[in-house]
Amino acid sequence: MNLANKLTILRIILVPIMVIIPFFNIEGDLWRIPITYLIIDVIFIIAALTDKLDGHIARTKNQITTFGKFLDPIADKIVVVTAMIMLVEFGHLPAWIPIIVILREFIVSGYRLVAVQKNGNVIAANFWGKLKTVTQMVAIALAFLDPNPFGTIFNGDLEGYQFMINLLVTLMMSVSVVATIFSGWEYIKGGKDLFKDSK
Repeated sequence: MNLANKLTILRIILVPIMVIIPFFNIEGDLWRIPITYLIIDVIFIIAALTDKLDGHIARTKNQITTFGKFLDPIADKIVVVTAMIMLVEFGHLPAWIPIIVILREFIVSGYRLVAVQKNGNVIAANFWGKLKTVTQMVAIALAFLDPNPFGTIFNGDLEGYQFMINLLVTLMMSVSVVATIFSGWEYIKGGKDLFKDSK
């Protein structure tokens, strides 16, 4: 197994580690941010960095494999959805955001599967898909550092650090949701011919 695939597997292994951290009931906080959140955030950032690193290694060192093509996007989705669900559980994110993300991933995965079966081609990620990935990763990483729930800035009672971090989280997460919807629509629009039966 090459290095790129090992990093992908590491990313998946980091997910259950993220999930079990809250069960240790670690007390204390730094800058009003629970230490539990900080640890989870560090693990998430490491996972996000391995995503970029394994892709770079696979391309530059010619380590692209069928196993990697299959597992890498799955690992990305597992990391993002897990982090979002944890933020929902912590009361920092409304449930409709991960619901939209999960629905989009089901649709896109279905389209990609049909595309591979019909013509052997993999539908490439579009601009909206790339924007979605970047903004999701940044928004999630910042959300664990935000003492307040998504959209608290609209209440008008935040200032200083709390205002800035909540503004960034709300803005980046909102952009990621818009990009998620548009990227899903681009897949639907671009792949509509896939469902036409050939005669």
